[in-house]
Amino acid sequence: MVPKLRQAFNSHFSEQRYQWMQDDIAADFDYRPTFRIGETPFIISKELQAQLIEGCEQVIQLIQRPDFKPLTEKSLELNTKVPNEDAHTTFLAIDFGICEENGETVPKLIEVQGFPSLFNYQYNLYYKFLKYYPFLTETTPFLGGLNYRDYLTVLENAICNGHPKENVILLEIEPEKQNTKIDFYYCRRDIGIPIVCVTELTKKGKQLFYKNENGEEILVKRIYNRVIFDELELRKDLNLKFSFSDELDVEWAGHPNWFFRISKYILPMLKGKYFIETTLLSDLDKIPQDLEKYVLKPLFSFSGSGVVFHVKKEDIEAVKEKDLYILQKKVHYQPIVQSPDGKVKAEVRILYIWEKGKDHPTPVSNLVRLSRGEMIGVKYNKDKDWVGGTLGLFEKN
Repeated sequence: MVPKLRQAFNSHFSEQRYQWMQDDIAADFDYRPTFRIGETPFIISKELQAQLIEGCEQVIQLIQRPDFKPLTEKSLELNTKVPNEDAHTTFLAIDFGICEENGETVPKLIEVQGFPSLFNYQYNLYYKFLKYYPFLTETTPFLGGLNYRDYLTVLENAICNGHPKENVILLEIEPEKQNTKIDFYYCRRDIGIPIVCVTELTKKGKQLFYKNENGEEILVKRIYNRVIFDELELRKDLNLKFSFSDELDVEWAGHPNWFFRISKYILPMLKGKYFIETTLLSDLDKIPQDLEKYVLKPLFSFSGSGVVFHVKKEDIEAVKEKDLYILQKKVHYQPIVQSPDGKVKAEVRILYIWEKGKDHPTPVSNLVRLSRGEMIGVKYNKDKDWVGGTLGLFEKN
């Protein structure tokens, strides 16, 4: 998208330099991420950046509507409703496929999540790229005019809300087994909060406690929630000593209800240039004849699980809970990132933090996934290079 920087990167790239960068990341915690790290950042032009932000703003306009909670209340009825919901989400992740439409590049909304993403890993990834490709100082991964210090301040405030670090926890299901645990490690290092498994919490009255490294019982005042509920629902083997539906004396950095409210559930409500034709299965009048042009998706799954790319009539008929699935028109991802052997597709996730006391979320950073397969997910990109997780770098003004 920025020819000068793309040419500079590709001319400096080597497999050895790529290996050095991966080793550098692994050395931070003596741990190598289990997901594939893309060889290159996606260098985003000012024009595409403006389109991405415009698309995000249109999503945010829906979320800011006074009737947004009534509009999305059914999403909670279909799932676990958690008490003490706050006025708005803390985190927002808005995914756009970089597509081609009528010969033009246009971002198309793929997914939106009221849930935290890799807020800690991504900016650390930037400095790894910078170490091996110093000319990337002409770019930034940050948005909203933020620099590294500003970003960390906004992120820490969102996660901790002024509480002592020992009373704030990053909560996950068996965090040591999660693909995203590199992000947890950076969070613990840079923000200073402990990582706690859901099974390690105990409940006394309305309060939750965990044990620190010294075995001391510590009160939990705020939870940075990374628990995905569809995963929790499947894990019948977990012995939880509390329920998310309990009345608890705890604050949430990312209240769980927003995971359901701001999700694929709202995609059918969005119309316009940056949005894809999407229909809730329960609202579908008749099954389209041209199903090869559609993809079937569960509303609340994560990381592409349950998606049917080659949809058949029987797939739709087999869905029992039609309130929990959408039928979405396929879009044409544009091969846009020049690799040494052809072009690669990209999906950009713009990351927002909605600070307390502000009437609008702030765009802060991003995440990018690269693909050569028909979809972005890992199973569609096995044994391919110049694919995987990376970040977008924006031209500096």
